[in-house]
Amino acid sequence: MKKLVNWNRKHLIGIEELDRSEIETILDMARSFRGTLDRPVKKLPSLRGKTVVNLFMEPSTRTRLAFEVAAKRLSADVISVGGKSSSLSKGETLRDTASNVQALGADLIVLRHSSAGSPLY
Repeated sequence: MKKLVNWNRKHLIGIEELDRSEIETILDMARSFRGTLDRPVKKLPSLRGKTVVNLFMEPSTRTRLAFEVAAKRLSADVISVGGKSSSLSKGETLRDTASNVQALGADLIVLRHSSAGSPLY
C-alpha cells in the first residue's frame, strides 16, 4: 500500500486549492486502493482507530454513502448526521456543530453544505 508522503494539509476544502503534484498524489493513492476491491475482504487498516463524522446538511444519498463506504473500507468508525437530525435544525450554528463534533473526538469531518465556503466558518 502506497503511503501519502509530504502531505502537510490539515484541511481539504476544494480541489481548486491543490497543485498538480497534490492531485497526482491523490490519484496515485486512489489507484493503489483499487486492487482492494477484488479481494474477498475489502478492508484496509489505514484509518483504524479514527472516527469520521459525515455532516450532510442537504440530501445526498450517493455522496453520503460513497464517503461512508470509503471510510469503513479504511477501517474507520463512521457516524453520519443529516441536517434534519442535527441541532442545526433547532438554530445551532454550523461553527457550534463542528466544535461539538470536534469536542467529541472526531478525527475527520466530511461536510456537505449548500453554502459555498461553509467549512471555513
